Amino acid sequence: MGSETNHLWLTAPTNLTLLSDEMHIWRIELARPAPELQALQTTLSSDEIARAQRFYFEQHRQRFIAGRGILRTILGRYLGVEPQAVQFTYEPRGKPVLADTYTYSGLSFNLSHSQDLALCAVSINRQIGIDIEHMRSVSDVEALAERFFAPREYAVVRSLPPEQQKQVFFRYWTCKEAYLKAIGVGLVQLEKVEISLTPEQPAKLITDEEWSLIELLPADNYVGAVAVAGQNLHLKCWQY
Repeated sequence: MGSETNHLWLTAPTNLTLLSDEMHIWRIELARPAPELQALQTTLSSDEIARAQRFYFEQHRQRFIAGRGILRTILGRYLGVEPQAVQFTYEPRGKPVLADTYTYSGLSFNLSHSQDLALCAVSINRQIGIDIEHMRSVSDVEALAERFFAPREYAVVRSLPPEQQKQVFFRYWTCKEAYLKAIGVGLVQLEKVEISLTPEQPAKLITDEEWSLIELLPADNYVGAVAVAGQNLHLKCWQY
């Protein structure tokens, strides 16, 4: 693909600080050994445990417990509290945000997962959204692009050979979804967010130039993107 920055995923330092001109991205592997899952489950709230139990498949239940427990662990490190002390409230579309107790921290975050991988983005006093997608096979990329994308984006997808179409389609999708999650709007607005990208060029958000849009390569056959309010931010990528 050549256009995304292939960031190094480093081990986070013990004393973790997040500066106002930084954003931190965490790559989280959701397949965890049973003892760790049990420990993570003890950090969840009763409503999170109830939600985990509603999953039909055990694998989905385990991914939810891992994702939410590790999110609590990560946020707890920034806040200096135990994972189980982290409290969330939910926006109308179900997006978790830190409860008012932690307003003083200015911490904003967003989580996305696909298959066995999750990405978590954290910043201070900035709207932020992240998306990760496993590039599964899609039967009619062009029809989807025509339906959900802006005319210029659809033209780019249509102009490409089939093996590049899928990758570019998912890049558009993750960029749009990251921005929509950051501003708290649902996917109904997909075609209203316009992105400029090509197989050679990294993505740029045309809709709102006050924002930064950064593409990520979390693993083979995955694409990701983070959208954050502001420009010239320093990015740090951590491996959980």
